[in-house]
Amino acid sequence: MPAAMALTPTEQAPARPLIHKVSGFLPDLKFTLQGPDDTLVTEDALAGKVVMMFFGYANCPDICPTTMGQLSMVMQKLGDDARNARILFVSVDPHRDTPEQLQAYVSMFDAHAMGLSGTEKQIANVARRYRVAYQIEKPQGDDPERYEVTHARGIYIFDQQGKARLLASDASSVGELAENVKALMRP
Repeated sequence: MPAAMALTPTEQAPARPLIHKVSGFLPDLKFTLQGPDDTLVTEDALAGKVVMMFFGYANCPDICPTTMGQLSMVMQKLGDDARNARILFVSVDPHRDTPEQLQAYVSMFDAHAMGLSGTEKQIANVARRYRVAYQIEKPQGDDPERYEVTHARGIYIFDQQGKARLLASDASSVGELAENVKALMRP
């Protein structure tokens, strides 16, 4: 039996795309969630903006701060066009993420980002709508605030009319994301 041979870089399988077109496969942008100061926020607050929506939680040790940093760099790369885009961070940890804490968290990355939380039911409804998986583990030990949360990692991108257009991997490059967001802004 011949020994396995490594593929050279030119022989390797082509990379899978990290940004997928989802027009017609995912529903339009629609939600009712809690913003700071007991404000109910709906998709109407983002009318006319390209929206990059991400699900996570403020205490996340790795995925969320990395993705928020990445989306912040996308906004910087958009330059003046950033006024036509918004980052929307939806918490899947309503027990620890108050709307005020969440807004403070996302504002550290981008001044115009929106951090929204809600009741367990509100969050579950939005997550189910976009097929987002997440799970909150039982608290560890005597501390009810000490528990793990797992969640999906995709970035949902909606056009200025709120139509679901793209689903991006958090492994997408800043340049790729910015290019795709900018393309959605063109008439």
